[in-house]
Amino acid sequence: MLTGLRLENIALIERLELDFQAGFTVLTGETGAGKSILLDALDALLGGGQPGGGSRLLRQGCRQARIEASFGLTPPLLAWLGEQELECDDGELVLSREWRLGDGRLSSRHRLNGVAVNRAQIQELRPLLLDLTVQGQTQQLARPGQQRRWLDRFGAEALLRALEPAALSWRAWRAAAGALGQARSHWQHLERERAQQEQQLAELEAAALDDPQERQLLQLEQDRLAHGVRLQEGVMTLLGRLQEGAEAAPSVLDHLAACDQELQLMAGLDGSLEPLRERLAGALADLQDLARELDRYGGSLESDPERLDQLQQRIADLRTLERRQGLELAELIGLRDRLRAELAPGGTAAELEQLAAAEASARERRDQANAVLSAARAAAAEALQTQLMEALRPMGLAQVRFAVALEACEPGEEGADAVRFLFSANPGQPLAPLAEVASGGEMSRFLLALKTCLAAADPHVTLLFDEIDAGVSGRVSAAMAALLQRLAQRRQVFCVTHQPLVAAAADHHFRVSKQVVDGHTHTRVSHLRDTPARRSELAELAGGDADAMQSYAASLLERQPS
Repeated sequence: MLTGLRLENIALIERLELDFQAGFTVLTGETGAGKSILLDALDALLGGGQPGGGSRLLRQGCRQARIEASFGLTPPLLAWLGEQELECDDGELVLSREWRLGDGRLSSRHRLNGVAVNRAQIQELRPLLLDLTVQGQTQQLARPGQQRRWLDRFGAEALLRALEPAALSWRAWRAAAGALGQARSHWQHLERERAQQEQQLAELEAAALDDPQERQLLQLEQDRLAHGVRLQEGVMTLLGRLQEGAEAAPSVLDHLAACDQELQLMAGLDGSLEPLRERLAGALADLQDLARELDRYGGSLESDPERLDQLQQRIADLRTLERRQGLELAELIGLRDRLRAELAPGGTAAELEQLAAAEASARERRDQANAVLSAARAAAAEALQTQLMEALRPMGLAQVRFAVALEACEPGEEGADAVRFLFSANPGQPLAPLAEVASGGEMSRFLLALKTCLAAADPHVTLLFDEIDAGVSGRVSAAMAALLQRLAQRRQVFCVTHQPLVAAAADHHFRVSKQVVDGHTHTRVSHLRDTPARRSELAELAGGDADAMQSYAASLLERQPS
């Protein structure tokens, strides 16, 4: 429920603060006084209006403006706030929008309970708060999918239960169809380049690739063979110094053995030297092991020019292959394995067959879910037709015919139904799309009847009607007033009206007027709480302040329940 509205520097309004209650509220006043400004302000607050519309709302001569509205919390609102991780500690939602003019540019910012929110969040929030209807709103009917969305809202829980499986199955089918299309595209690409890829695979197979580290291992072996003579010389030198000595001098091992003997004698005299003797004995054993390893290494060294040539040729071949393909050895092995699978008989064909089967199965599940959804929509369409006709007949449309046409369309997330509202106001005229054949007055009455039918399915949203009763007769306006009263029993309803019958039916009455102060026009809004003031306003709407009009206005108020 809309509980409050505050405006600063909006159009003809310098400052205004209004409090609202549940039920049926009307706004009346002379043409141009600014009644629709209040609805335009709410529309702009919730992200409606044309781009740049803020410049039209900004009061002349002002550099900043503000609209703020407060709403009572409802279960859908609380759920949305939880999803957005936004808090409402005071038990109400306060939404504001500020405009600032600077450097010739008008900027605006939305806030929700003081926290900045973006336009996308406002667009999500709007249908949870307000539903604005204006006379002749044919553009709303023409909006893609709007008539289907109305039907789905009317169908309520039964349609919601069918919509979710239809959406899930469509997404699953789209994923399966995408995978199949991508595989087919890849297969066609493969076919076009098959000869080139077969040649590429043949070259990779001929290279007999196996170990990603092969080139590094070959390089090590090549280096050992290429420097075999020098390595053997080094082994001989090391072994000579370790085991045989040089220039008639004892070897390193001889020196260490002599040191070991001496340290054994010393340790016999001083036991504290025993750890040092053990370390020396360990060093001697390590050097002996080293000598044996060097001897074995020297024995493995050989001079094999033929093997060296083979290694050098293999290394050169691998480098050439890597350079030509632009890939490292490990990547070449991966490429070869992939080409083996793709070019093998039945490899990609088998994958395509599996993907095609998956797509067909997903399509079948999608079509089954869409069939259930279509049946639910057909049932909702029949009920909507009946209820709308009942609401339209008292409003001077006794001969009207209305039908909801369901037509097959390309499947999507919302099913496979295109929904069209068909209308005929006069006998003998065929049914035709509502937006094409309904007059402004007929459209107004249709939208009012439709919103009445939707009220039970969506009881938490405030309804605003802007002169939806314009141009209708007294009898029709009385029927519209009764419908608005009935609608206000379930929803909070606002209506800008020039009809005294409609204004008299309201629970709350606000009068909008203009005043000129110091050469500047100001809009005032008065809450008509006392009967004389309200009777006077109803008399003005009826045609003047004459005694007859005053009596008529008084009779209208007397008819209303207290």
